[in-house]
Amino acid sequence: MTTTDESTARQAENDGVTQTPRKLPDNADPVVDYKTAADRPGRLRGTSYLTIETRQAQRLVYGRAHSDELQGIIGLVKFALVMGRIWRAAEFDDPYADWYLHQIHEALTNAQAEVKQATDQVQERLQSVSGIEISVAHSLKPVQIPLHFPNAYGYMGGYLIADYDTLVRSVLTAVHVALMTRDEGQYLLNNFGRTIRRGFLLPTKWKYSIITRDDIHQSTQRGAMALKAMGELPQAFLDESKRAPHAPTIRKPGSRAIASATVDLLDDDDEVEDAEPGKA
Repeated sequence: MTTTDESTARQAENDGVTQTPRKLPDNADPVVDYKTAADRPGRLRGTSYLTIETRQAQRLVYGRAHSDELQGIIGLVKFALVMGRIWRAAEFDDPYADWYLHQIHEALTNAQAEVKQATDQVQERLQSVSGIEISVAHSLKPVQIPLHFPNAYGYMGGYLIADYDTLVRSVLTAVHVALMTRDEGQYLLNNFGRTIRRGFLLPTKWKYSIITRDDIHQSTQRGAMALKAMGELPQAFLDESKRAPHAPTIRKPGSRAIASATVDLLDDDDEVEDAEPGKA
């Protein structure tokens, strides 16, 4: 309480008037003054860049447009766009979106582990030559791509491409110094490139259906359409006992009115937004 508030309280007490304490925002402790409790920090803002050194990895960022001659390939940018829709649906209690978030999380995590394992094996080969020190080749002009994603999964895709970029540099170095044949190197790069593209393609199998868990429980028409489009939903995702590690908080009707006995340190109001390129 400020000095002014204390003086006012003492005067009221001397006058025989009982003063009702002013209710502070966010259920703050009444010992603090109103301004301390009412003022709010602005939104958090950060910048992130993906550094690319190979053309093979760069193609996985922007993908390929569909044409009469070539089939389209989904890249990181479109993957993140579709993931934003799934994330939003999961936030509003779509159990199929929750299920797909979990599948996509596992696909990206497994692909990243496989890419890193292959990279380690290639780099062990580069270090196996006695008396000769071989360093992995680097680009003389790497490309920096600003990342602007509304949720964690776009960044997970970016981490995967960054690891693939390292694999490509290691393989091309091994081929150049005759520690790997060109065919062997091409097989590795094609194989892991397909693995990443399969992971990026997975969210396109989710169908937007505007449903909630209640639609499944109550066997509504929307629930039946979602079942027909995407198959049987595992019970663990229907009862929320299983969710992806980076799944959003589910916003059910009236959920914000439910009192909590604990303090959530990861407040929904304190989300990080991406800065525009060149701005902090």
